Amino acid sequence: MADRTGSGRSEPKGQGLYAASMTRKGLSLLVVVFVALTLGGVIGGYLIGLKLAQNELASAKLQVDKMQPENQKLKRQTSEQNAQYAVLQAKLASAEAALKAIMPAENTYNINPNQSIMVAAGRLTVGMVGSPSNDSVNLNINGKQQTVATGDVVKIGLDAATACRVEVLSFDMFKALVSASCAAAKPQ
Repeated sequence: MADRTGSGRSEPKGQGLYAASMTRKGLSLLVVVFVALTLGGVIGGYLIGLKLAQNELASAKLQVDKMQPENQKLKRQTSEQNAQYAVLQAKLASAEAALKAIMPAENTYNINPNQSIMVAAGRLTVGMVGSPSNDSVNLNINGKQQTVATGDVVKIGLDAATACRVEVLSFDMFKALVSASCAAAKPQ
């Protein structure tokens, strides 16, 4: 028994509601399946990404573990080199002090008792006669003996064009420290 509708089609009685119900159930089922597949894809992607990240982390940890002994070795070498550097700096400072004691500043000379040396580019001969006393020292400058104290300056005119000076900087029982230089004489 068919019922006629206004569209001209005849539908079996009761089938219209059933078909609409099936369409809704199918659509709901399709949505549930789609959501389940999407959720499964997201969870699966997350688990795969997590596994890959764990593999990368494990690989990085292995690399770090391999590098730690070499890092420790390099730290030891650095500390040993720093220690050697400090020792070398101390030796250099000691050598510089010894060199300064042997070769004082320019135009400055150490003279021992009963020793004479050529100074001022070979223009003067300065020697210490005997050991110094408490307050003075006997110097022989170009053959002329002079008694001088610390701070005294002896001026020598070699010729009309050259004036030289010898200054006693300090002395003790074992040496005298003198400064000697020559320059062109100043016109008067």
